[in-house]
Amino acid sequence: MAHHKSAIKRIRQSRKRKIYNRGNKKTMREAIKAVRTATTVSAAQEALKAAFSILDRVAARGVIKKNNAANKKSRLAKAVKKLEATA
Repeated sequence: MAHHKSAIKRIRQSRKRKIYNRGNKKTMREAIKAVRTATTVSAAQEALKAAFSILDRVAARGVIKKNNAANKKSRLAKAVKKLEATA
């Protein structure tokens, strides 16, 4: 257990931040999964649009890095293109 006042505050802050980050990451993963599991092209495109928005928001908030969000967006777009090609 921390003894200094600043260390105690830091623990309290990091606990709050952890809960915040966990919630945002969960939302992000759900959005990505929605794109990956979409069976029709139109559903995949709608899910992709929502996922892009969520990824941009999460990156702006600092939960993930901007380049990480860009990589995820690129892979999702590629998956949707592949679905379009097979349909």
